[in-house]
Amino acid sequence: MIWRCSLKQVPHSGAYDGVMGLIILGDNLDVLRRLPDGFARLIYIDPPFNTGKVQSRTQIKTVQDDIGGDRIGFAGRSYRTEKLGTSAYSDTFDDFIGFLRPRIEEAYRVLAPTGSFFFHIDYREVHYCKVMLDEIFGRNCFQNEIIWAYDYGARTKKRWPAKHDNILWYSKDPERYTFNLDECDRIAYMAPGLVGPEKADVWWHTIVPTNGKERTGYATQKPLGILERIVKVHSNPGEVVLDFFAGSGTTGEAAARHGRDYLLVDSNPQAVELMRKRLSLPEVRDAKDEIDSEIAVDRQARLF
Repeated sequence: MIWRCSLKQVPHSGAYDGVMGLIILGDNLDVLRRLPDGFARLIYIDPPFNTGKVQSRTQIKTVQDDIGGDRIGFAGRSYRTEKLGTSAYSDTFDDFIGFLRPRIEEAYRVLAPTGSFFFHIDYREVHYCKVMLDEIFGRNCFQNEIIWAYDYGARTKKRWPAKHDNILWYSKDPERYTFNLDECDRIAYMAPGLVGPEKADVWWHTIVPTNGKERTGYATQKPLGILERIVKVHSNPGEVVLDFFAGSGTTGEAAARHGRDYLLVDSNPQAVELMRKRLSLPEVRDAKDEIDSEIAVDRQARLF
């Protein structure tokens, strides 16, 4: 079901039955300022990493073509490559911390008193971001730095190749927060036999495979396994999960799969369209509704 609403109608956690989802196209700072205090039990964000590059991803498909094929596949058959489209965004900020700070300050207000905040970044900016987060949340509310380690992507011979991301976990209250350790199953594709039952702060997990079913074509898509772990351990069914740099919508899928409600925000129309298709039921009709703030909102009933 797709319907028009204003953000004033966004329900609080536990105020409705089933898994409900909101996808919002708009500036996340404007959206955050209109959300009520203590709205979300869990916030996860994967903001741009300030790499100084344009992040892009091209989707292709291959069609068997014995005459004009440009690649050889299984059993020596010839295939033709067809380009489906490209998604891209600029990942450059003159003042990255200045861009993030007002958004994180609003996120702190929006986070429930016993909620958790997860900040996903890489080695370029993690040190500066942690100082900012310590100032906003308080150093005593810093719980963990999680290292997501992987072994794919480009390599260099000029220095040690960077093969990890950093995920900083802060709680609103230093002593009261959700931590369902029993929900922490071993993530698929972990390095077998390396760490035993995976319940430590180094998570070995492959990136989203280029040709895997999970791949959406979004440039910086994160693995569903990582987000499912965060959602299951740090929230409970029926609670609200918020991601205001939502990208490909992986946070929303993880939340919906495990009975959580979600609010996803992104300023990229391509990302919002991708999320709408990824998270909508097949019978949901194409629609574009604009509310008073020119934010397009999709709301779906139970997804899984």
